[in-house]
Amino acid sequence: MIRLSKSVVGKAEAEAVAHVIEDIGYLGMGATVGEFEHQLEQYIGGGRRAICVNSGTAALHLAVQAVTKPGDEVLVPSFTFVATYQAISAAGCKPVSCDIRPDTLTLDLEDAERRITPRTTAMMPVYYASNCCMVKDYQAFAAKHGLRLIEDAAHSFGCTYQGQKIGSMGDVVCFSFDGIKNITTGEGGAIFTADEEVIQKVSDARLLGVQKDSEKRYAGQRSWNFDVVEQGYRYHMSNIFAAIGQVQLSRFEEEFAPRRRYIAQRYCELLKDTPYVKLTSMDYEHDIVPHIFALQILGGKRPQLEQILKEHDIQYGIQYAPNHHLTFFHEDVELPVTDEVYSRIISLPMHPELSEDDIQLICKLINSL
Repeated sequence: MIRLSKSVVGKAEAEAVAHVIEDIGYLGMGATVGEFEHQLEQYIGGGRRAICVNSGTAALHLAVQAVTKPGDEVLVPSFTFVATYQAISAAGCKPVSCDIRPDTLTLDLEDAERRITPRTTAMMPVYYASNCCMVKDYQAFAAKHGLRLIEDAAHSFGCTYQGQKIGSMGDVVCFSFDGIKNITTGEGGAIFTADEEVIQKVSDARLLGVQKDSEKRYAGQRSWNFDVVEQGYRYHMSNIFAAIGQVQLSRFEEEFAPRRRYIAQRYCELLKDTPYVKLTSMDYEHDIVPHIFALQILGGKRPQLEQILKEHDIQYGIQYAPNHHLTFFHEDVELPVTDEVYSRIISLPMHPELSEDDIQLICKLINSL
């Protein structure tokens, strides 16, 4: 089988976990988490703080909760994984489904602007397939309309925009470190921001709302006499997860990022002249470290391709089902680009252990349609 995605972990990660278990002896949130957060801050830059949590969804949830109040509306593209919507609704807010641009597959600001109401207080663009080419556009839009900007950068760890790392600028940026992302902590995520109020809110909320408990956890202590003033959750990252993340971060620039970029460039090279394939233009040489590689199959040929890939034991993805069609989040709204793209989108295998032979075979099968 050729896997769609996979965790790329090995002996170094196992040794790091063993060190936490055998030498540190504390598996919950402690000094290792603090160390990992500092390493992330050094890597991303921009003077932002990193607050690590146990999933990318938790990061989005706490970010929304920190900058909104229940009943607020959040502009969001329907073309995203359901976690994005669940994070908004979990904070008591309403996700307002917006269309995407056909050229970037990311939030269409013209469509979003038409959906602003007096209850709209935030927007959450999603960097689908790691495409972060509209960072400044989203920042300008948020400033124009007085909105908080929460960037769902679950796909975009390690990507850059105009020479700056995603997460080093803007308002609030959320990453995912689950098992198949650009780096993994097993499960995990992080919130990056320079807003001191948000930093304190999410730091407390990840530890059940216990005020200023993070600092004690870093020092191997616990808060016994404390206060809680806002809703909190058990969302903190463990030392075990952070230990895996430290190793993954050390491997990223030299190992993971170049390989992911190479695979994307090879796909583009081998499929650029295929008439029924529509690629999304991205700078894989410099800016983009792709989490997934999605393309559109035109002419109604996607079902045929799906069958061929199944016959050759090659996994693929259909990412993602538009949220405005899901029962829980259903909206009677017209999003024509979203619906058209969903009918044609398919994700090809993308992970650092994909071989050249795998890439050649996949592209050969696509070109044989």
